Amino acid sequence: MKLTAASRVDDVQTVAQAVRAAVSTVIEGKPEAIELALVALFSSGHLLIEDVPGVGKTMLAKALARSISGTAQRIQFTPDLLPSDITGVSIFNSQNRDFEFKPGGVFANVVIGDEINRASPKTQSALLEAMEEHQVTVDGTTHPLPDPFLVVATQNPIEMEGTYPLPEAQRDRFMLRISMGYPVRSAEVAMLDHHGGGNPLADLQPVTDVATVAALADSIRTIFVHGAIKDYLVSVLEATRTSPDVRLGASPRAGLQLLRAARARAMLSGRHYVIPDDVQALAGPALAHRILLSPAAQLARRSVDEVVAAAVASVPIPDRD
Repeated sequence: MKLTAASRVDDVQTVAQAVRAAVSTVIEGKPEAIELALVALFSSGHLLIEDVPGVGKTMLAKALARSISGTAQRIQFTPDLLPSDITGVSIFNSQNRDFEFKPGGVFANVVIGDEINRASPKTQSALLEAMEEHQVTVDGTTHPLPDPFLVVATQNPIEMEGTYPLPEAQRDRFMLRISMGYPVRSAEVAMLDHHGGGNPLADLQPVTDVATVAALADSIRTIFVHGAIKDYLVSVLEATRTSPDVRLGASPRAGLQLLRAARARAMLSGRHYVIPDDVQALAGPALAHRILLSPAAQLARRSVDEVVAAAVASVPIPDRD
């Protein structure tokens, strides 16, 4: 799909609206979660959906995968899952007397990591190379992953029984973290009406293809970002690192991914340029899961979302001149 500078915003908005409408038939009453999922999709990021069981985490991931007509693999993370189950393994073929590579579950356009924090940290780390470099190395041989490549992982809160905390390096690979939350009363009543008689995914038809998504993701990288916006973004990162409530602040990788997400949000909003509102709106989803609170903040029962919001509020907004 060849895009011109004049048409790329319209193209993104058209495709995004189709995907948004398709996913909304399955996930009712959660427009914010769907919008952040679209930001991750069109900015080539990865999405971490964190909440209690039964609120639609896996359903959102499946609906997003089906709507773009790409290959999808679901990996159920369990305590006995092995790293080779994710990346693949080389098996000796006795007929041709050579090793053959058998791809693991990570070889798909959309990889749904269901309850990722039920697997051991060693198994979770099998995704690190795949998420960062879009490739897998097994027995010294590098195997490229499909394009686009999106990991949508779900996890239960750490305090739930039988879970492991995600390593910091793993959490840093996720562009955005969202929380589904319980639906509002009207949406839950509608869910009983529409979904009580069958599986809503069965009627969901693809509205675009992976080649279109990949082309649109490439075009988003051309969205203009003024130098003042870049300075503002870095100041927000520095505010998280110097906050007395923070033991580990946002990494440079977090800044790069926040910038990509802001570009995607700008284009989804019909703009060719990023504004401070884009950074402010995405700071919480992009930074909160990467930050470690200080012991004093934990004792005061402060949440990472509150700390990030305070850090953003402490940074002056650049002039619009």
